[in-house]
Amino acid sequence: MAGHEHPFEQTFSFSRLLTKELPFLQDKDTLTLLMKWSMLGRISAQFYSFDLNFCSYNSERFASCFFRDPEVISNLRNLQAGVWVPLEKPVMSVRVEPVPCTKVSMEMFDPISTCGITRPSGHVVKCFHDVHPDFDELRQMLLEEDSEHYYAVGREEREEFLFRIFKHLCLGGELCQYEDTVGPYLTTTTQMYKGLISMQKDPDTKKISVVSTVLKVYAFDESGQCYPGRREEEQTFAYLIIDPFKRHVTLFYHFYGVGDFKQ
Repeated sequence: MAGHEHPFEQTFSFSRLLTKELPFLQDKDTLTLLMKWSMLGRISAQFYSFDLNFCSYNSERFASCFFRDPEVISNLRNLQAGVWVPLEKPVMSVRVEPVPCTKVSMEMFDPISTCGITRPSGHVVKCFHDVHPDFDELRQMLLEEDSEHYYAVGREEREEFLFRIFKHLCLGGELCQYEDTVGPYLTTTTQMYKGLISMQKDPDTKKISVVSTVLKVYAFDESGQCYPGRREEEQTFAYLIIDPFKRHVTLFYHFYGVGDFKQ
């Protein structure tokens, strides 16, 4: 419990922050794009405060407490057959993947416009593909390691949370209508990133840095993976984004699929 002698045994408690909202989910242009990309209503976030100091070495403990907390559990939903449903069984374990989150600008995407993925106009170059008739160089760079442009954005930078948001948006949902130009993806990535992470400026050096810790998370019950979703799917994801100074955590998630659903 919270007062236990051993710090690893501390139990974090969480309280839902119902008044907090993501600015990009209130923006009409962004909502229009999310609808076009088949992500509207499927991509969202929940916000919580927590009661103890967070340290990154304690990430697994933090995530474990999160997915066992009564208030969190009462708000967690999976999307099944077009309906948001509560988790059926208690969470037994979690898997946590730390996600690098250091970027304070969009510079990493500059090579996309200079290496042949887009034309000078920003239009994405189309390409032939055996499986996908309407394929392009951008998705090839995102998905296929043997693409000549796969490392146009460097290996380490591809792991960054900023790049992951961009990739999630470019791949979209099951009925995604892809953009002809890269601009809408970059603009929406910037909006999402700014809305999800916390930055601070060093008063002496004036240097801006990210203070958030980002964790990709999976929860398991006695039957296997139970959140997000029952099966592994690249575009069904959940991240915990932790601001250690405010003691706030954002659960940012998306469920891949088709069809209308009831919130």
